[in-house]
Amino acid sequence: MTTHRSHAYGFLTDASLCIGCKACEVACKQWNNLPADGDGTLSGQSYDHTLDLSDTTWRHVAFVERPTIDVDHSVAWLMLSDVCKHCVHAGCMEACPTGAIIRTEFDSVYIQQDVCNGCGYCVPACPFGVPQLGHLGDRTARKCTLCYDRLRGGLQPACATSCPTESIRFGPMTELLEDAHARVATLKQRGIAHAQVYGDAALGGTGGIGGLNALFVLTDEPETFHLPAQPGLPSTRAWPALGAGLAVAGAFTIAALRIFGKRS
Repeated sequence: MTTHRSHAYGFLTDASLCIGCKACEVACKQWNNLPADGDGTLSGQSYDHTLDLSDTTWRHVAFVERPTIDVDHSVAWLMLSDVCKHCVHAGCMEACPTGAIIRTEFDSVYIQQDVCNGCGYCVPACPFGVPQLGHLGDRTARKCTLCYDRLRGGLQPACATSCPTESIRFGPMTELLEDAHARVATLKQRGIAHAQVYGDAALGGTGGIGGLNALFVLTDEPETFHLPAQPGLPSTRAWPALGAGLAVAGAFTIAALRIFGKRS
């Protein structure tokens, strides 16, 4: 069963209401002082130039083109604003060797930039590929903070306040989960057969994750929106082996630098 804690807060993002305006992306970047991606030109992959979540894009609106069976060969659009899932049991936090990744009083998963050493263990530990090492400045791991600074000041996350259709909602997870299932029931009554909740223990919050603090109402299968249907946490037995491998690689690198330095 889903194990959302009573004090947990998070997101409910509804794909049936998203219009692809990317106001959430802009609001996130503005509040967190994140740089723009690329030169503003289209990527050639739909109308999306940010492509995915990254160290500088903590909200990403995916544009999914679906061909229709109409005689004019038109295209139907599916849109969804993706974000860090702030997992109930977070693989990134378990893998972090420095304690840089913590759980806040809102049950969100937060990376302390001044404690992160940039080792990158959190990157493969996340089944959703969310944390990424920064390519600017200190190269520490970065991702959505659930606008922790705003929450502590009594404000909602910037993305939720900017959404013109209320596709992104913020609130207590227990309430959002009930609302998500109610919304899916309504969509199915309207003929959207594939409507489903993504983020409870049955779908998306699987494999030891225990549920997500970022729920999604989907109008098609998760894979359509580039979400794994049954993600799972990696085995914790892999971390000592990974650490040993990195240590060996580091030793060889240091030795090579010393040899090179003596020859030069």
